[in-house]
Amino acid sequence: MKSIAIFCGSTLGSDAIFAETARQTGQLVAEQGKTLVYGGGRSGLMGIVADSALNAGGQVIGVIPQGLVDRELAHPHLTELHIVKNMHERKTMMADLSDGFIALPGGAGTIEEIFEQWTWAQLGIHLKPCAFLNVEGFYDHLLQFIQLTTEKGFTRSRFTDALIHSESIESILDTFENFKAPEPKWGVKDREQLVKIDS
Repeated sequence: MKSIAIFCGSTLGSDAIFAETARQTGQLVAEQGKTLVYGGGRSGLMGIVADSALNAGGQVIGVIPQGLVDRELAHPHLTELHIVKNMHERKTMMADLSDGFIALPGGAGTIEEIFEQWTWAQLGIHLKPCAFLNVEGFYDHLLQFIQLTTEKGFTRSRFTDALIHSESIESILDTFENFKAPEPKWGVKDREQLVKIDS
């Protein structure tokens, strides 16, 4: 696994542990020789995770819509910065550039981004791992809801089981290295057609 996408808040949140976790995450991704892929911003947890990876000698690729560049929100010192037209292009490029996806604490945007990648994994559009870095129980209620969707028959258990969550970034990255994707929702034989539909 060569590259890791990080989704996280563009603000710092209300607890100092969030910023410290972002710093640790960027540093560890860099120390393991992996490229960090993220949304290209300079503020909040996004800026911290990028800065910590850069400070550790890592490669950092940002993907940001032109509208956010116009608001001077782009990080100025990345290894690469891709400027795209809109959020849809941003998420598609991040998916193409990444071998796995991790959600740190964040709001609606963070949740939407990781859920889209998890959905694509279920459909077989890609077969890459998705994870929640569950800092001090931040995602406990969301993970309980996901379990409820399985109990009520809306999410197949193999997809819930394959969704990685841990309080430890080290544990998540270790799990990524040995990840085996579950059978896609409509079967492997349909995967090529699904990819064509999405593209």
